Amino acid sequence: MAVIGNASCPGFMVGPDAERTAIVRHFSRLFVIGADLTVPLVSVIPRKAYGLGTMAMRGGSTRAPPATAAWPSGELGGMGPEGAVRLCYRKELAAVADPAERQRAFEARVAELYEHGKAVNAAAALEIGAVIDPAGMRSWVTAALGGHAPRPFTEVAAKRRPFIDTW
Repeated sequence: MAVIGNASCPGFMVGPDAERTAIVRHFSRLFVIGADLTVPLVSVIPRKAYGLGTMAMRGGSTRAPPATAAWPSGELGGMGPEGAVRLCYRKELAAVADPAERQRAFEARVAELYEHGKAVNAAAALEIGAVIDPAGMRSWVTAALGGHAPRPFTEVAAKRRPFIDTW
């Protein structure tokens, strides 16, 4: 059996509402479970792979799966481009007095981040192993899992951790 992490996920939001419901604490269980997987894990990114949501879907880390690929439509980043621009360029955008010019500057930064986060660029920066044609995904997954023989039970038992409460 193998797990294929589909990293096209919206993730989770942070902020006051998330803090009231402790969603981050509950969501962190995905990281613990992913890090404790004993079956081979490969990751395919068909669309968006932003932030902690994609890390959880890829075994608790962006480097955990031995094989990661994306479709040409894949996008990667630490967070969504719009939110990243609002957060990282807040002062720069606030300094622009003309609202129309501020909007143009915002859109230019978002376009820049979208371009940087395209799967082809991520593969060039070694964030992912390959950009594959969706029609060839089955062959890629089969080949990626082909070199992973089942681990001996003693190795699996030694890796397993007792329940870890993420509270």
